[in-house]
Amino acid sequence: MLGRARYLQPALLLAVGAAAGLLAATALSGAPRGEPSGAVQAPPRVPARVAGAVAVPHVQPRELTIPSIEVQSALVSLGVDGNGTLQPPADFQVAGWYAEGPAPGDAGGPPAVIAGHVDSITGPAVFYRLRELKVGDDVQIQGVDGTTRHFTVYRLAEYAKSNFPATQVYAPSDKAEIRLITCTGQFDHEQGSYLDNFVAYAALTRDGS
Repeated sequence: MLGRARYLQPALLLAVGAAAGLLAATALSGAPRGEPSGAVQAPPRVPARVAGAVAVPHVQPRELTIPSIEVQSALVSLGVDGNGTLQPPADFQVAGWYAEGPAPGDAGGPPAVIAGHVDSITGPAVFYRLRELKVGDDVQIQGVDGTTRHFTVYRLAEYAKSNFPATQVYAPSDKAEIRLITCTGQFDHEQGSYLDNFVAYAALTRDGS
């Protein structure tokens, strides 16, 4: 359940991480109510590469398009605060990319992480329809180099934030992969956040428009 009637309290709880360590949930909220349990640090700036993999040049992403669920958004760079907590996009209608990790199109390491809010006090946010994705759907990411990289969704999963399988979600690969993440599940009014994360796994299938 996505919690489509819970617009009174916006929240996004994202699990972010990398292959070389334990990862868990990172709280992103339009009106923070304190750090939810399980919120820890974001991925390291320089992820480990898979031995023997050929690294793809790091190209900053500029725009995200998901035709099947009518998502089109600029991609803002996301960083972390002094506690290592991933900072959310200021605009609920804009998705963000964890800029201290791999970029979409980078191969030989953990996946690139793209995060977005599911809703806000005014209604649906940028990733409100993320749960409608299907295996085989096309995810397009345009880089600052003008190239549109096409990723194909190959897995969809929902995880409790209290038992997020970080090493599985962020396992390194010799392919270029991305993870699209938002909140889902029951809304905890005390913590001001949803209890679960929805994760879409996608791999690069075409590099160019």
